[in-house]
Amino acid sequence: MLFVADSAKEKIDELKGSEGLDPDYFVRVSVTSGGCSGLSYQMDFDNESRPNDQIFEDNGVKIVTDLKSFLYLCNTTLEFSGGLNGKGFYFDNPNAARTCGCGESFAV
Repeated sequence: MLFVADSAKEKIDELKGSEGLDPDYFVRVSVTSGGCSGLSYQMDFDNESRPNDQIFEDNGVKIVTDLKSFLYLCNTTLEFSGGLNGKGFYFDNPNAARTCGCGESFAV
């Protein structure tokens, strides 16, 4: 399962509204090689399903990921932090053994 914090839900709804996206758009999350710790998160809006997609809905937000990425993301919560010291969107990933200082990459 992938989870969405209230803070992330509010920001996602705001972004979808400001970009004029139809309700059939969802958040696609994936993990790719790269970053200072070895693996990086990617997140974007999408409206096309792919074979082997894993589909979750939490807090009224539909999140889709590929099967390979889900192995790294299982039980992860998508969060959002704003303000002067805010990180923007970030992942609270219990599977990460370590993360880089910027929080955009991790290792297992």
